[in-house]
Amino acid sequence: MAAALYFRGAHTLYGRYWGSEIIADCLHFEACYYQGIDYCLAKGLTLFDPGTQGEHKLVRGFAPQRVRSLHYVAHPGLAAGVAQFCQEEAAHIMAYRRAAEDALPFK
Repeated sequence: MAAALYFRGAHTLYGRYWGSEIIADCLHFEACYYQGIDYCLAKGLTLFDPGTQGEHKLVRGFAPQRVRSLHYVAHPGLAAGVAQFCQEEAAHIMAYRRAAEDALPFK
């Protein structure tokens, strides 16, 4: 019916992908969040990272987190363009993060 893929680290459970053959109310949240939280509690893991994107995570108490990623762009012109974009995008990301934090259900 449905499945969610998680990756486990020493102290963290990482939720990444899910899929379903049916449409069922709240199935996404059960498979992707509630089962992951339950697993962390049962196994003593200290962090559950449900993945990126989705304002629906805010109302469930998942605060926005900064993540890092490392990419190598071989072409100098493309590398310069990507670097410029990332620099310009940083201010937008910080503004979005502040707005997202304001939307959390706890203060």
